[in-house]
Amino acid sequence: MPEHNFDNTLEQQLRQLPKERQPQRDLWPGIEHALNAEIAPANGRKVSALVASVLAVGMLGWMSLSYIPASNPSQPLATVLSEQHQQQKAYLLATYADQPALTDNWQAQLKELDDAALVIKQALEQDPQNMALLKMLKQVHQQQIDLIERVHTPRYQQI
Repeated sequence: MPEHNFDNTLEQQLRQLPKERQPQRDLWPGIEHALNAEIAPANGRKVSALVASVLAVGMLGWMSLSYIPASNPSQPLATVLSEQHQQQKAYLLATYADQPALTDNWQAQLKELDDAALVIKQALEQDPQNMALLKMLKQVHQQQIDLIERVHTPRYQQI
């Protein structure tokens, strides 16, 4: 089914859905019971354990987000990613320098991916924290690595 028809069909089906949906039974007694159970004084230890676990998870999350793999914290993440990628790419190219490539046009494909990465980096100069662009850059880098490995791996070693 063409994408245009799919979108139209989906939109029509969404319009046919009811705007509201009523529960099959009255939910307020259960909500009231749950709220009263949480407020009970016997839950003091549970609340303390909950607070401790929330703090632990929060600290771990904060520590993982605050880690930036850059030697210079003022360096944009895209620059760090690109430098790491260039090192990895150079290593792979040096490793496979003596092996013949399985295709002839792999370097042209590598150049196209380099051009795509350059366009993404230019867009990141305008919006350095754009996660979608950073993911795109990472994907292009990974495609380059995959391409280099794929064209230099003999067919009997490929799965």
